Amino acid sequence: MTTLPTTTPRDDRGITTAEYAVGTAAGAGFAALLYKLLTGSFGNQLLGRLFDHVMGLLGIG
Repeated sequence: MTTLPTTTPRDDRGITTAEYAVGTAAGAGFAALLYKLLTGSFGNQLLGRLFDHVMGLLGIG
């Protein structure tokens, strides 16, 4: 009769903290990039065109 090798369960308790840290860093980087884009001249033009388009759809502008 052969015996199958048994595996011991791995301890993965610390992995969740690392995943949260990577997610938080990525979110902060994306927020900084979005802030930089929207506060520059590109953001002003984009928001102005979007506002004009929405006003046109509503029949106001």
